[in-house]
Amino acid sequence: MVGKPAVRVLTIDDSRTMQGMLRKALEGNGYDVIQGGDGVEGIEVLKAASPSPNAIITDINMPRMDGFEVIEAVRKMDQFKHLPIIVLTTESDPEKKARARAAGATGWIVKPFSTDSLVAAIRRVTA
Repeated sequence: MVGKPAVRVLTIDDSRTMQGMLRKALEGNGYDVIQGGDGVEGIEVLKAASPSPNAIITDINMPRMDGFEVIEAVRKMDQFKHLPIIVLTTESDPEKKARARAAGATGWIVKPFSTDSLVAAIRRVTA
């Protein structure tokens, strides 16, 4: 493990509580976490990040720019068009899931999440 950089994850969520839970769950499992407080800020953090994240976890329901718009914006950027994006939301509506997949989401986790399922999902998409 020595010398191997930590996998970096960008989390985008407008809930401070959720941001804290994500940071704790991911950092507790050895991930490097960067965060955006909504879609607009998330895209700014993504563009400024060095090194770039290995995956994004985004909420759907956020002010200024929702998760669908985040996915679409990321997919339009050449350097990030293959970046894994996991949607983490309270929504379990199959229609919204289909819309997120169509936009380019890699996976979908319904809140409340377990740390194990979150870490397993990140491992799967960053392997």
